[in-house]
Amino acid sequence: ILTILGNSAVLATAVKRSSLLKSPELFTVNLAVADIGMAISMYPLAIASAWNHAWLGGDASCIYYALMGFLFGVCSMMTLCAMAVIRFLVTNSSKSNSNKITKNTVFILIAFIWLYSLLWAILPLVGWGYYGPEPFGISCTIAWSKFHNSFNGFSFILSMFLLCTVLPALTIVACYLGIAWKVHKAYQEIQNIDRIPNAAKLEKKLTLMAVLISVGFLSSWTPYAAASFWSIFNSSASLQPIVTLLPCLFAKSSTAYNPFIYYVFSKTFRCEIKKLQCCCGWRVHYFSSDNSVEIPVSMMWSG
Repeated sequence: ILTILGNSAVLATAVKRSSLLKSPELFTVNLAVADIGMAISMYPLAIASAWNHAWLGGDASCIYYALMGFLFGVCSMMTLCAMAVIRFLVTNSSKSNSNKITKNTVFILIAFIWLYSLLWAILPLVGWGYYGPEPFGISCTIAWSKFHNSFNGFSFILSMFLLCTVLPALTIVACYLGIAWKVHKAYQEIQNIDRIPNAAKLEKKLTLMAVLISVGFLSSWTPYAAASFWSIFNSSASLQPIVTLLPCLFAKSSTAYNPFIYYVFSKTFRCEIKKLQCCCGWRVHYFSSDNSVEIPVSMMWSG
């Protein structure tokens, strides 16, 4: 619910401000699309299976669920990677060069991200890698446990970890470290903090927001990646079901964080959310403790 409401608010704001969106902001929209796509295509089936205490459907629904998870997961990771690279280029370029990153360039990058993600998602369907149920039995993913006895599976996992996890993660870390060093040097040159231009302050805030989005995603998926990597070299039976279930749930919760981060750091997003509230007439009332007079207060919903 939080994922759908929050990311729907992000998409509604983007549509309303479509003519004012800057090129790098399109990556934020793409991230919201991936998050809401994961929530709609996967979560209802997983929740129903949890209530059923067993996976609903047969192999076809399991493959569908795993494919959707892999597709949207890789898409989110590569979007964050592209976002970090673009922010690094913008921060380290002159204003004239940063304007060369046009919307058409970003659209091409987003199209490449989706094609790249789709390629990796369909590879297990054509014989390189496998999809299968999770050890706890109520969701499906890449069949990690089958890979320690299979060169086919092991080569797929190794390639996937390097090209879809390790390399993008290292790129994200390297870009934001480079940005942090650039900002640090720039602030050192300005002795009086009151003389720091508003553009520099805005750039710092946008960079911090992007860093928190990346940290939230990576920290959410790291426990799941660790448990999955363990399953490659050891039997899944060596891990208790709860040990494999919690990292999976924590990883999927990553789709709900971003709208909260946008709300804290983006004044424009806060204003648009308040306008959405007014349009929809969402209100909540409370009684003042001082005079017990009922006062209408706008309810800030989770978006």
